[in-house]
Amino acid sequence: MKFALFYHSLISDWNHGNAHFLRGIVTELLDRGHDVAVYEPRDAWSVQNLVADHGVAAIAEFHRAFPKLSSTRYDLDALDLYKALNDADIVIVHEWNDHELVRRIGAHRVRNRDYRLFFHDTHHRAATDPDAMAAYDLSHYDGVLAYGGVIRDLYRSRGWAADAWTWHEAADVRVFHPRDAERIGDLVWIGNWGDDERTNELREFLIEPSRDLKLRTRIHGVRYPETALSELRDAHIDYAGYLPNHRAPEVFARYRFTIHVPRRPYVETLRGIPTIRPFEALACGIPLISAPWEDSEHLFTPGADFLVARNGAEMRRHMRDILHDDELASSLVSHGLATILARHTCAHRVDQLLEIAAVREPALAEVR
Repeated sequence: MKFALFYHSLISDWNHGNAHFLRGIVTELLDRGHDVAVYEPRDAWSVQNLVADHGVAAIAEFHRAFPKLSSTRYDLDALDLYKALNDADIVIVHEWNDHELVRRIGAHRVRNRDYRLFFHDTHHRAATDPDAMAAYDLSHYDGVLAYGGVIRDLYRSRGWAADAWTWHEAADVRVFHPRDAERIGDLVWIGNWGDDERTNELREFLIEPSRDLKLRTRIHGVRYPETALSELRDAHIDYAGYLPNHRAPEVFARYRFTIHVPRRPYVETLRGIPTIRPFEALACGIPLISAPWEDSEHLFTPGADFLVARNGAEMRRHMRDILHDDELASSLVSHGLATILARHTCAHRVDQLLEIAAVREPALAEVR
């Protein structure tokens, strides 16, 4: 089959976690013999920031790491949709696209009914900025691929789309798998500081426990303001800046454990959505401790796949336990990895996508 995928960026993962999943899905589709074309805007902010911080060498590194993957970078005014969508079987348009592109592809679908057309939502804006999401014209789309049941239900209840299915993110186990390496520290956290959506949580679950336990801790990520960097220095935490996502497995292998600190919307409003980082960490075989979030869709087995800390005191206790109980750490690794391999790889998600695309009548398929 021929796939046409319109996303913010394939080549840059700078503050752009969706690139992780997109790369895995495209690789899986290509390995199954499908024809896949990815389109991304030439002025994508993620690419611009990546090049501004690290130069064009960062783009060259992506191509070395993913030699099978490529994208067409376009200017919206010059994009020839008839050429891009010619003979397509499945078209997916990500929510971080220009409203006009979303509308134009929908208008094309009115005159060309031979392909299935989906909108892919992997953000919390459906709950936190509903006006922005309601402005997308999805009237000619078959439905929405939502990366959580809560978001799926919002599209259905608000009548934004003809239908919606749950399509969680997952780990690309070709890239994310256990590695052998000499340990150099205790805790590593890979994540961006963001827009004050988890500042207090990072202090409670990461910075203060690391300082109090005198852990050898490293943080990778972007968008850390000077106030945050000062806090990290005061806690004797090594801030190591941007890390290309494909290098995360080798970094995980050098530390004893990692943590997951969800952004506040995923704790308060969008329960059941872990985002992609826990999938990738568990796939790499590193013990994981999570700050509170409700696994309402039963993706994992909390307490067996990872430990859950309800507050800073519990986080400190779990950290000590992992550091001093090799059997506990080993059990978390084996159970978490087994869960990923059984249920949460990009191969599983491609299977689900093909099942959804085969449905011709609304509300006949549901993906968990």
